[in-house]
Amino acid sequence: MPAMDLDDTLLALADETRRSILNRLAAGEARVTEVAAPFGISLNSVSKHIRILERAGLVRRRIAGRDHFLSLDPGPLDDAARWMQRERLAWTHRLDKLEAALRAEDAIEAARNSSRTPKPPRRKP
Repeated sequence: MPAMDLDDTLLALADETRRSILNRLAAGEARVTEVAAPFGISLNSVSKHIRILERAGLVRRRIAGRDHFLSLDPGPLDDAARWMQRERLAWTHRLDKLEAALRAEDAIEAARNSSRTPKPPRRKP
């Protein structure tokens, strides 16, 4: 996934209103006015959110006469999820290697300390 596409997707998902719009569209296609109805903001403000979602490729618009219908395109979400999974696996691998190195270091230090343990003093006859 190109970085710019990922940036657009993550930017779109960063806002609660836009996530709510996507949740609504997950249930099926809807008119812009239906999507905007539950929000306590102007239709113009909701339209700005919709444009950001369209720029990210998360929403498609279909025009029928005067009506604008919106639908969800999950492709960018799937791409972002795959990227996150790859990053998660890479970081898990790196952290596992770090943990193993730290445990080995701890074991070496413990062995050094046990060999340095003072021996009890010898008794004089």
